Amino acid sequence: MKFTVLTLFPQIPQAFFESSIMAKAVQKGIIAYDLVDIRDFALDKHHTCDDAPYGGGAGQLLLPEPLGKALDSVEAYRKSKHVVYVTPSGKPFTQKKAEELATKEELVLICGRYEGIDQRIIDSYVDEEISIGDYVMSSGEVAATVIVDSVYRLVDGVITHESLEEESFCGNLLEYPQYTRPNVYKGMEVPAVLSSGNHEEIRKWRLRKSLEKTLRNRPDLIQKGRITGTLTGEAEKMIEELTEFVTLKNSRKKKK
Repeated sequence: MKFTVLTLFPQIPQAFFESSIMAKAVQKGIIAYDLVDIRDFALDKHHTCDDAPYGGGAGQLLLPEPLGKALDSVEAYRKSKHVVYVTPSGKPFTQKKAEELATKEELVLICGRYEGIDQRIIDSYVDEEISIGDYVMSSGEVAATVIVDSVYRLVDGVITHESLEEESFCGNLLEYPQYTRPNVYKGMEVPAVLSSGNHEEIRKWRLRKSLEKTLRNRPDLIQKGRITGTLTGEAEKMIEELTEFVTLKNSRKKKK
């Protein structure tokens, strides 16, 4: 799979592509990347890439000519290239979307800056607009790197399938707590079930803890799981038990 990133600051995503698991994936030839500096396509000696928006208002917009030329240089118009503009006004980025993007042959990511980019670039080149969250950042490079990091790890050969199977958001549940050595840290002991060797009990403990964490932090995912049918009868029974426990606990607090 290939990632092509169009940016005014290529040094920001470059550090990511040259580090850790990504660097190993690039060395193995599983992942390829190209960082395109939009300023290289500016039309004046000052490498100007932004200007004030028509109609007035604060901030600057990226000019369409340099960005369009940069996109043409990587043949972004080809069907094999999926062009994503990273913007707060895009559709929310989810694990499901990451899985979908991981099937693409090449992702071309446009990193916005300032107040964004000219709408005509979006109309001419962009396949979809994606937002990584309901907040605004000054750096489109950081937002684009979030998408790259979520997608590339799903490509075959980057990491093992076992590592992907029980992660957060798989089956609409958050991941259960994890522990490693030592067995006792600051007086806190690893749950005994994890050292029992009883794989069935470990599975049940992990499911229960996943449900407990999801109910506490993301109850919306439980509802989503019910709608999509991903919650098992076993999970539903555990949810019922956990809900009854919390209700009883809260009622005792009120009595005190």
